[in-house]
Amino acid sequence: MRQVAFYGKGGIGKSTTQQNTAAALASMGNKIMVVGCDPKADCTRLLLRGVRQPSVLDTLRDVGPEHVPLDQVVVKGYGDIKCVESGGPEPGVGCGGRGVITAIQTLETLGAYQENLDYVFYDVLGDVVCGGFAMPIREGYAEEIYIVCSGEYMALFAANNISKGIKKFAERGYARLGGLICNSRLVENERALVEAFAERLNTKMIHFVPRSKDVQRAEINKKTVIDYDEALPQADEYRTLASKINQNDEFTIPTPITQDDLEQLMRDYGIVD
Repeated sequence: MRQVAFYGKGGIGKSTTQQNTAAALASMGNKIMVVGCDPKADCTRLLLRGVRQPSVLDTLRDVGPEHVPLDQVVVKGYGDIKCVESGGPEPGVGCGGRGVITAIQTLETLGAYQENLDYVFYDVLGDVVCGGFAMPIREGYAEEIYIVCSGEYMALFAANNISKGIKKFAERGYARLGGLICNSRLVENERALVEAFAERLNTKMIHFVPRSKDVQRAEINKKTVIDYDEALPQADEYRTLASKINQNDEFTIPTPITQDDLEQLMRDYGIVD
């Protein structure tokens, strides 16, 4: 069983990329569980065709830890993907990261990890790699990490910060970086820039996902692209990404760069003056 965490700047398309990749892997015959680690509980929405499932924290509040049924917090979606949402605390109360810890510990207690799974995906909130949101890495659940980014400055800035967190944990023997996934925003020289940035981080751009209106069309219909229309070119892009992750055996300790170096890299590729 491979345990994979997806990180990235908020709004970069991390959850969309994760769900489409999970759907692609499932269409190839893999057995998958997706654990949404965002208090908004929207990391499995497309896999469940818009259905909002009970989160682990909501269920714990409703019935108590002794009475949580596994089939209530683990719901099957597209391709029999097992979907879980950690949820979050009540507004204004507690730490959202604590929900990640509680959810994973609850799943472990209920035996969710004992099933014959090929992959467990952790979809982790934004670019936060401290506290509870680093839990999948810190506790040894996530063995490999992919950072979703684009050629935009703040996306690369966030990816660099995430790499700093990964480096600290990796040096202690925890998860390694599997690569960058460029979710294109049509930035000038975007592919070359992200490839160069990846090289500086001691990793690779594992795939360049082109911008496509079909992603938005599928989302409006509450589906992943493959579920919406498996014949679309964009569905092939996610299948290619899934295959690359499936075949990937190059995992590294990242080497983050300074902010000055990042800004110079952006200038080198004509992104900023």
